[in-house]
Amino acid sequence: MAREYDPRDISSLAFWAKHPSERDEVFAQLRREAPVSWHRPAETELMPDPDDPGFWAVTRNADIAHVSRNADVFASGLEVGGVMLEDVPPDILEAAHSILAMDAPRHAKLRKVISSVFTPRRIAQIDAQIRNQARLIVDDIAGLREFDFVERVAVRLPMWTISEMVGIAEEDRQRVAEAANAMVGWNDPEYIGDGDPISVLMNGLMTLHTAAFSLIEQRRAEPADDLITALAQAEVDGATLTDEEIAAFFVLLCVAGNDTTRQTSSHTMKALADHPEQRGALVADFEARIDGAVEEFVRWASPVLTFRRTALADTEVGGQRIAAGEKVVMFYRSGNQDESVFTDPLTFDISRSPNRHVAFGGGGPHFCLGSNLARTQLRALFDEILRRVPDFTVGEPEYLASNFINGIKRLPVSVPAAS
Repeated sequence: MAREYDPRDISSLAFWAKHPSERDEVFAQLRREAPVSWHRPAETELMPDPDDPGFWAVTRNADIAHVSRNADVFASGLEVGGVMLEDVPPDILEAAHSILAMDAPRHAKLRKVISSVFTPRRIAQIDAQIRNQARLIVDDIAGLREFDFVERVAVRLPMWTISEMVGIAEEDRQRVAEAANAMVGWNDPEYIGDGDPISVLMNGLMTLHTAAFSLIEQRRAEPADDLITALAQAEVDGATLTDEEIAAFFVLLCVAGNDTTRQTSSHTMKALADHPEQRGALVADFEARIDGAVEEFVRWASPVLTFRRTALADTEVGGQRIAAGEKVVMFYRSGNQDESVFTDPLTFDISRSPNRHVAFGGGGPHFCLGSNLARTQLRALFDEILRRVPDFTVGEPEYLASNFINGIKRLPVSVPAAS
């Protein structure tokens, strides 16, 4: 007998095109009434499967952490279809998702090799680059009265950081950034245009892989002081990375490393404008409050909306029986608004402590490798903005239609002449 689907729609493309506040209401109902619920398969034009039975939606903070930390039961690998809400062609998973779509032991081996290149000297170098980039970006907006924050600020910082880290030439950065945007925008009509989602995704992936392989070839011939060279030379316990593995990590870095900071900074700009008392408190004692504030920035933004796992054995989540082979999808924004964990979760509060958000994942082996990089970017960027452009108003955001990234495509900002 077929299991009955929950009547609340969180599977359709139309649902993910709604305003975030409308979606939040649905997830609040699920947390209260059915925190682990069975849903229709995700609507998709990528790889529709008429035999797909559906997925379990995990909406509470503690349950998300449980799934994240038990990777021996909840798998992410190519063999089980990867980590996206909808099914993605296996060749795209292999080429684009790197360590995201891997399980032990391969995941542990590759993550160890990749982590080895982030030495204290390289981290200090990256931190200095980020501070300089943030200063120069704010130089460019400091005299403007009106601008699109996404175009002039949010898009620029993460891609600039990644470009300097890996060695992307300045003339290639715009092309790489546009390809990275396409990799998360295949559900949005603006990115699809007259094409189709699979073509948008494949074209973006081809552009990023071409850039990656070109860089790898250059650095193997002429090493430089950048991340691609370090990855090409890295070896831990006899394990090294193939060119294909480096290219897949390059794609992951360009997409995930771009969107986490880009989306968090845009949502934060809106939140600081809407909550002037929080902005004032942060400006009044920036150094003492910024670390806690950054955790609230990422909780509030929840830049990644979903990741999926597949149960390897019969198990249980939140009192609900899960059968081996069934998909389990974690809804991070819902977990970050869980009333059982956060007091007044719909209130933006930079003093929130503790702040057990799951914006970087709920722990476990797939915890975000770039979390500290994102924190550094957010600290540097808002240090510059709040010191040099402290008075601003923000218009209505234009949101990305996506079940993966909580994206803002445009965010109008106005600055009074006296600022």
